[in-house]
This record gives sequence, C-alpha cells and structure tokens, in this order.
Amino acid sequence: MKIAVVGTGYVGLVVGACLAENGNEVVCVDSDEARIRALEEGRIPIYEPGLDELVLRNRRTGRLAFTRLLARTVAGSEIVFIAVGTPAEEDGSADLRHVLGVARDIARAMRGYTLIVAKSTVPPGTAARLREVVGRETTHPFSVVSNPEFLKQGAAIEDFMRPDRVVIGADDPRAAEIMRSLYAPFTRTGAPILVMDCASAELSKYAANAMLATRVSFMNEMANVCEQLAGDIDQVRRAVAADRRIGPAFLFAGVGYGGSCFPKDVRALATLARERGCQCRILEAVQAVNAAQKLRLVDKMAAHFTSLEGRTIALWGLAFKPKTDDMREAPSIAIAAAVLERGGRVVAYDPQAGRTARRVLDERVAYAATAYDALEGADALAIVTEWNEFREPDFARMRALMRSPTVFDGRNLFTPERMRAAGFTYVSIGR
Repeated sequence: MKIAVVGTGYVGLVVGACLAENGNEVVCVDSDEARIRALEEGRIPIYEPGLDELVLRNRRTGRLAFTRLLARTVAGSEIVFIAVGTPAEEDGSADLRHVLGVARDIARAMRGYTLIVAKSTVPPGTAARLREVVGRETTHPFSVVSNPEFLKQGAAIEDFMRPDRVVIGADDPRAAEIMRSLYAPFTRTGAPILVMDCASAELSKYAANAMLATRVSFMNEMANVCEQLAGDIDQVRRAVAADRRIGPAFLFAGVGYGGSCFPKDVRALATLARERGCQCRILEAVQAVNAAQKLRLVDKMAAHFTSLEGRTIALWGLAFKPKTDDMREAPSIAIAAAVLERGGRVVAYDPQAGRTARRVLDERVAYAATAYDALEGADALAIVTEWNEFREPDFARMRALMRSPTVFDGRNLFTPERMRAAGFTYVSIGR
C-alpha cells in the first residue's frame, strides 16, 4: 500500500519504519526542515533500540522516504496516518490544534478516496471532529479511523511488529476492511484485531495507560506502607504478582512514573471526565501519589544527612525509563531540582539522555562522562533509572571514589544484605 505518515516524532518514525518493513511504500512528512534533513542523512533524532537500523534498511530499499511536501505526498497515498503531538494544555486537556490543522491540510491535498488514520493519542470525540474538519475542505470521499498506538519506549519495534492487539475505531465497513488488511501481516500469530466505534477506540488508549499508572502508584504507596510496618515490598510484590487475576507487570516500587504517555494521558482523562461531570477520584489519587513519590529519595537523603547543604549527590539515570533518551516528566527532574533547592550539588550520568538533560535540567547540574566519574567525591549516590549497566557495578571502586559510601536506591536494584556486606549505607524503597 502507498502510505503517508504525518509527523516524524517517536510514534510517526516507528509506525513508518515498521509499515515499510512489511513491504508498504511509506513517506513520512514533517514541517521541520532540520529534522527531515537529518533523517535523509541517516541521523535518527530519537533513541529507540533497533530503530536506526530499521530506518536505514528501508531507506536503502526505497520503501521509506522523508519529505516536507505534505500535499504531494497525500495526493499519492491511499492511507494517511496522523502522528503529530497532542501536548497537554494548562488544565490537563489534550491540545488538538496540530491534529486538526494536519487534517485540514490533508483534506485540501486529497485527489480521491483517502483513509485518514488518527494515530496520535486523542480524546473521545476527536474522530468525529476530524470528519467535520475534512468534510468542510473536500468533496472527495474519505474515511476517518481511530487507531491508537500501544508502544512501549525501549521496545516499540517489537510492540508494533508483534502487537498484543490492534485496536481500530471505524464507522464504515470499507475503512475497517482496509485496516484489517494492513495489519494482517502483524497479527499472524493470533493477536486480535479489535474493531469498534471510534470513541471506544480513542478511550482504550487512555484507559490502558491509566490502569498501568494506577498499578505503579498503588505499589509505590504500598512500599511506603511497608516502611512503616516493617514489611518488604519485594516480598509483597511477589505474593501479589502470583495471583493470576493480577499478574506481575508494573508492580515494581520506585520513584514514580514519567514519560510522554502516563502523566499526560492520566491528566487528560481525568480532565475530560471532570468536564463531563464525572469525577475520577482514583486518577486524581494516582497523580498525587506519583508527584509525592518523585521526591521520596530526596526526603530520605534529608533525613539521613539532616541537611543537604553543601552535599554532592551523584545521580545515576536521567531518562524516565531505560532504553530511551526521553526525559519528559522524568523523576530525575524533580529530584535534581529538590537537591539543588536544598543547597546540594548534583552530578549526573545517563547512558543516553545526557544531551536531552542539558536542555531540561537546571544549568547548575554537572554531567559526568561515565557512571564512575559521577561518584568522585560524592556524599551519596541516588539511583533513578534502572539501566542494565548499573546492575552489576564494581562496588569496591564505587566505595573508593565516594566521600561517603551511601546509596539511595530508587529502583531497588540491589538487596540490603548485599550492600551492607559491600560496606555501604543503603536506603531503598519499601524495604
């Protein structure tokens, strides 16, 4: 199929590259000239394992191209994906200006029947608004479909190529059949293609992320209860996860969730519900717990040292999760800001997010070239992101570099027994 993908951010690049990998002819469109130039030169603007190889391979075969020319691309496409951002407004609602603006541009460029697919995360009712916008601008036949993405950063290619499910919101049989055909090669192992009304499809993305965020905040709250009642959250987690009704995913205690999806989608769903007269008390509590959890390590540091004034804190991990350089709403942002506010100094290291961090964090944060460099003269180490390279460090080397061998483990990478045996003062979450 001839496919256009409007937007070359995280979702657009993954969608375009994976559709091309299965033999489709894909053109990715973006208004950012520098980004398009970089992609044409083989430079991928985001870090996602395997994405650079996938893009380069399909560029070489001619199945994947990049351009700023939206009108020409749409005119030659059967399917057009909208994959532009929907940032949060001040009240938490989704900003749909880019989505609706792209829809207008698509409508003006169409030269025949076109299937328009909303891949961006949008609130229920957006597909209907897109139909209205497009219908005002063209006399050509078209369909609008909602096709939410369920990609995990760090495993996005695997998620797209072998999905748990494909959700399609379609109001006419023709559009539904085209989408079934498009996704059939990705679901040969039996993953369901769920066709439903557009509003339900749009809501499914918000509901899924809200559920996962709720699990994270619930376990973080249980970790705090464990600390007060002499429990061990790791033992509690194992017992809870063994229940087949619950399962093990997203039950690890830590310093809270971040990223581009959970915070934005939980806020957007709560705001949308409130506007319709439905108060989502659980989602409001999830957000409050998460905001407090991001500062949990700093509170533990302050309790240990009495004051952080003049203390040097090494941060291991800045991205909101491993295998990405994304720092949107990452716990490291709140942690670094709180340490600096209390008079401390921050030296940070992340395998991938260093460049992003320099645009996001306070200019007073210092950056180290390696994890061990960050420890030199540090009063304490705070582990914020669970990168694999942090799991088996040289403890003797760490102890020799630090001013005091103290570790605040925000991801429970180590056992208290192991750290005590290695000569560290060790503080973790919920244990």
